[in-house]
Amino acid sequence: MRLSFIKMHGLGNDFVILDGRGAELPRLSEAQIRALADRHRGIGFDQLIVLAPSDAADFAMRIHNADGGEVGACGNASRAVAVLHGKPAQVETAGGLIAVRPGDGQAEVAMGQPRFEWPDIPLAYAMDTRDMPVGWDMLERPGAVNVGNPHVVFFVDNDVADVPLDRLGPEIEHDPMFPDRINVNVAQIVSREAIVLRVWERGAGLTLACGTGACATAAVAYRRGLVDAQVSVTLPGGTLIIRHDEGGGLHMAGPAQESYRGTFDLDDFS
Repeated sequence: MRLSFIKMHGLGNDFVILDGRGAELPRLSEAQIRALADRHRGIGFDQLIVLAPSDAADFAMRIHNADGGEVGACGNASRAVAVLHGKPAQVETAGGLIAVRPGDGQAEVAMGQPRFEWPDIPLAYAMDTRDMPVGWDMLERPGAVNVGNPHVVFFVDNDVADVPLDRLGPEIEHDPMFPDRINVNVAQIVSREAIVLRVWERGAGLTLACGTGACATAAVAYRRGLVDAQVSVTLPGGTLIIRHDEGGGLHMAGPAQESYRGTFDLDDFS
């Protein structure tokens, strides 16, 4: 079976999008997704995005990391889908409904309310998620939040590039404390309006940008009184603007663009 795809990225965080809004698509297995994600033998991507009809919204978006696992949210992919759709929309995700609004190669996504209760992360047992009394090597006392995906956020005084996140990221991701695994953020507060961030994404590893990671980091920093309601978050791939509205909801704005389109034979990846 031959399928069409659209390759897009947001700040270098790249996706293959399968557009099933108008025609039913086959459900890919985790093994097929991993094969497609291979950057040497497949197409290559951080996330696979599958669009489908929805009774609750304008359309639905299913999100799979490169390891094949399905996740509830992806901020950069939400912006890419907004640009692809071309007009404001409500989108159903496994993490809940989100609102997207595209504009001139950019998009804003209303990500909803951050959730800080320990069962919502989830954690394996009750703990103060504002200032967790745990650590891994030089990374200590993170905050935890769920913004459609679970995240822990560590703040460091030194350059975030000096943290061996390629080693510590998978160790923290798979710690038994996090029954659904966890996304790992290492952030430096530059000012009340600016944060520098690196992210280890569960199921994808180090990526150039992570939209939910930027939202999570801004939410934890704001909760601790470290930043203002609107803050720029700079990742290796570029900068996102995260703001809290008056009701505490998170909004993310930044670029997204199409790279190319193509087709592949699904049988080649079975």
